[in-house]
Amino acid sequence: MAAVTSPESSPQPRVYFQTPPGTDEAEPPIRKQGRVTVKYDRKELRKRLNLEEWIIDQLTDLYDCEEEAIPELEIDVDELLDMPSDGDRASRVKDLLVDCYKPTDDFVAELLDKIRGMQKLSTPQKK
Repeated sequence: MAAVTSPESSPQPRVYFQTPPGTDEAEPPIRKQGRVTVKYDRKELRKRLNLEEWIIDQLTDLYDCEEEAIPELEIDVDELLDMPSDGDRASRVKDLLVDCYKPTDDFVAELLDKIRGMQKLSTPQKK
């Protein structure tokens, strides 16, 4: 519950938060592990995040623009991992980068190298 002081008692309004009755203020909140890290391996999530940040950095260099100005394209890592060969993956990424005027071969080769050995982030089956 919040109480606001009146303008007469203070030049600026202040908000005070009161602990609801029946709760002990000295008790620290219990921190639960997040749902995402329960379902997925934390290392895989970190790898995926690092890869996505790297992709954004590379795309800003390829398109010579800020992140917000990158053309609307989505490089789906899980889709690439589902493909049977590196040739198919390379072809898919090059199709996505068709509007890029800079050479993309180095980016594609490095991307394929980085996703090699990664796992798909599919929802695990309940036992």
